[in-house]
Amino acid sequence: MQNENNEVILNKIYQLYETLFLHNGYGEMKIEMRILKKGQKEVILHCGKQYRFVVDYTTQPE
Repeated sequence: MQNENNEVILNKIYQLYETLFLHNGYGEMKIEMRILKKGQKEVILHCGKQYRFVVDYTTQPE
């Protein structure tokens, strides 16, 4: 896993959505996020395969 930015992940989500939408049948996509140490999150896209990304993350004040 390499450190990615959110734009890469959003492009992959769009690409997977488009593939599912155009598929002639049933499809499923799941997004999972985990907080890692060192101010990062792991984003896992499940859609037949798993696509794993690590992005920098800083907490936002509420």
